[in-house]
Amino acid sequence: MSVILADDAVLLREGLRSLLEEEGLEVLASVGDGDALQRAVAEHRPNLAIVDVRMPPTHTDEGLVAALAIKRARPEVGVLVLSQYVVREYATELLGADIPGVGYLLKDRITEIDAFLDAVQRVAAGGTVIDPAVLRGLLATPEQQRRIQRLTPRELEVLEAMSAGMSNRGIAEQLHLSLSSVEKACSAIFDKLDLVGDDRSSRRVMAVLRYHQGQEDPGPAR
Repeated sequence: MSVILADDAVLLREGLRSLLEEEGLEVLASVGDGDALQRAVAEHRPNLAIVDVRMPPTHTDEGLVAALAIKRARPEVGVLVLSQYVVREYATELLGADIPGVGYLLKDRITEIDAFLDAVQRVAAGGTVIDPAVLRGLLATPEQQRRIQRLTPRELEVLEAMSAGMSNRGIAEQLHLSLSSVEKACSAIFDKLDLVGDDRSSRRVMAVLRYHQGQEDPGPAR
């Protein structure tokens, strides 16, 4: 797997480089701002970009802007965004995109090495990884929990598998269902969670978000 790192903190970049290279990943470039990140991705076409949200010149959202631009131009490139704090607007904009292969983690998670490396692999493979603290910030409302309670046991099984980053085909194999049955269950999940619209990828991400929030306080089964 090939990776590009983008963070204005040189020590963090080099620490990540050492960690990833020890795991056999190839770090193609290590840059300190959003413009350099976009140029590096265009030149090297990595499997994954690991991006700090706040980079020069304003240290606000340059990394997020670059991450979104990368996903629009090259959706096959996974983007794992790192942030010092939970910023609801940033997470919503990134995770609501209509393309797979995105993640949003707090920088503290880097010290949980196994979990961090798992997130790297999953995002590069097209999955979605969401920091638990980000989930709480996005969906900490009783209404989200009530929506989860609308689902049948089978739909909950499908949603649980979806939350693990599995494709519809993978879910079908794990639950011993036909692909059409999984697709019908996904449609029912989207409807019951009030995820309207035509963008199935975006609705899939939001369904996973709501599932995880509901797991914190599932309430009485129905």
